[in-house]
Amino acid sequence: MIRPVFAALLLALPISAHAQTITVETPWARATAPNAKAGGLFMTLTDTGAPDKLVAVASPVAGVAEVHRTVEQNGVMKMLPVAALELEPGKQVVLAPGGYHVMLMDLKRQLKPGDTFPVTLTFANSAPMTVTVKVEAAGAAAPSHDMHSGHTMPGMVPAAKP
Repeated sequence: MIRPVFAALLLALPISAHAQTITVETPWARATAPNAKAGGLFMTLTDTGAPDKLVAVASPVAGVAEVHRTVEQNGVMKMLPVAALELEPGKQVVLAPGGYHVMLMDLKRQLKPGDTFPVTLTFANSAPMTVTVKVEAAGAAAPSHDMHSGHTMPGMVPAAKP
């Protein structure tokens, strides 16, 4: 028999019904200039469960982190915020330079090549996850080869080798 006090404590505990069905592959950011206030963050997300959405991003290195998309409007390239990034089961969503990406704004420090920092991803249905981002060279188009070494961290799967 469960005592009433113990039963009340059990009911008060937050119980997550959100199973983790999102994988994050090779999260990386570009290095920034010493006084830069913004930077770009990239990764590949794969949903292995029911449809979901990436609804928020946060990191201690930035005052604000938002998902953006790059679009052309009247011959001008613009980066526009995205309220939620749709994730479909079995399909990869690539955040890369020139497309969807995370804007890190109000940077609290310079992002230097080789540095790492945490980023927390919040989803509509899946549990939030924190991944470690590696900083690559300024202007990098993709992560360096050592990101494909086969080492895996929580929420991350190794990239397929070419």
